[in-house]
Amino acid sequence: MDGTSRSVAGIAVEKGKVFIARRIPGGDLGGKWEFPGGKVEAGETDEEALIREFDEELGIPVTIGPLLGTVSFEHRGIRLLYAYRVYFTGYDFTLSEHTEWRWAGLEEIEPLDFADSDRKLLPGLQEILS
Repeated sequence: MDGTSRSVAGIAVEKGKVFIARRIPGGDLGGKWEFPGGKVEAGETDEEALIREFDEELGIPVTIGPLLGTVSFEHRGIRLLYAYRVYFTGYDFTLSEHTEWRWAGLEEIEPLDFADSDRKLLPGLQEILS
């Protein structure tokens, strides 16, 4: 990993829709919808960070697929967001950082209060959803 702070997002796809979750109230991202994920900690690979984040936030194991895209943004020192395809190995979610989740098409995401960094990923997702 280079010296740039980075974050990862997991993109799960099912029947032409992506998995999104709404953050609990509070903080600058409180109440916003997002692709689950988070900051890559020192010594972690992107894949390890995603596995940890899905376990912490949703209580489920995931398998990490290919890198789907990278976007740049600025939020609390994080400057790059790497999006990976993720595959759920179960659907028994335990929400700890979110109040709700759903499967949504890109047109359904457009009007939502969606995290700015994650919104930048949407144009690149059109291809994998069609």
